[in-house]
Amino acid sequence: MKLHEYQARALLQRYGVPVTGGGVATTPTEARQIAEQVGSRVVVKAQVFVGGRGKAGGVKLAADPNEAEAVANQILGMDIKGLTVEKVLVAEAISYQKEIYLSAILDRSSKRVMMIASSEGGVEIEEVAHTNPNAIIKVAAHPTLGLLDYQAREIAFGIGLSDSKQVRQFTQIANAVYRTFVGSDASLVEINPLVIRDDGNLQALDSKVQIDDSALFRHKDLADLRDTSDEPPAEQKARAADISFIKLDGNIGCMVNGAGLAMATMDVVKLYGGEPANFLDIGGGAGKDKVKTALEIILSDPNVKVVLINIFGGITRVDEVAKGIVAALEEVPTDVPMVARLVGTNEEAGREILAQSRLIPANTLAEGAQQAVAAAQGR
Repeated sequence: MKLHEYQARALLQRYGVPVTGGGVATTPTEARQIAEQVGSRVVVKAQVFVGGRGKAGGVKLAADPNEAEAVANQILGMDIKGLTVEKVLVAEAISYQKEIYLSAILDRSSKRVMMIASSEGGVEIEEVAHTNPNAIIKVAAHPTLGLLDYQAREIAFGIGLSDSKQVRQFTQIANAVYRTFVGSDASLVEINPLVIRDDGNLQALDSKVQIDDSALFRHKDLADLRDTSDEPPAEQKARAADISFIKLDGNIGCMVNGAGLAMATMDVVKLYGGEPANFLDIGGGAGKDKVKTALEIILSDPNVKVVLINIFGGITRVDEVAKGIVAALEEVPTDVPMVARLVGTNEEAGREILAQSRLIPANTLAEGAQQAVAAAQGR
């Protein structure tokens, strides 16, 4: 789950990261009021989940409250890459000497929280990695003790900080970023740029935070911040039904129970020359309502030419799954051909139920994948 910039900066501030003054506004009048509270120049920034806001006109400076109100009036309601701006961040505009990049991510290869920093802030870290990889410093936090002060200092020295005050501030900020990452179960915490102000102090200007969806049950306050404006309707519908769904570019819709089985299903479809249209895991239970929702999600993709249903009935009986599929098909009218492979407890009874429907039965995954590919190709 992605947080807006104004939400990310509030979270970072909670953990001790110094941020600029300001607040979020939904109307030009609110923008003016926030600018009055700041009492200096402000920057008005569109709050949408896309890059290139500045180039699109979604980031503007304002010298006083009157201008802040006028600028907010221009940005609110603006369309940026298909997303409508409903909120703006009105933040203190500061002058600074240098930009730094700082982030915390989960490095799966080392199984550690990896702190990444660069002396070249203000640009995408991928670009820095491509043009000047030596400018990137990586330090893995200790798995039980966390980010240690000497590690944070090592990062500070590595990006060229030598002033003792700045090294001390950077150490505090790096530790705050680490605590934010762990404390909120994040998958990414990024400050870009972290700047050195003209007075020599460090301050976060722009930030990005992504929360692990699987941990949101532990963070109701963060879950309540979710903005679905950039999410396709199918993904929203899947999440509401507790279905794991990712849209792909193929034309064979896949409905499977179990993430591993879903991956294997897509692999076998590819093996026989097909292209999966999605990853969809309906989980351990496959009742009528859930199956119906899954089919609606799959069939909402106009590219889908055939649906491959691959169910392993371990916890759930195959005959009950088959009844759910047949009942769901009665409520989801479609002429898209459907191939079904069901194995597990009471599979014979399940196959008898499917034999009385219009589904194309398959005894094995390989057979089902071949039938689905043939149907997708019009054979």
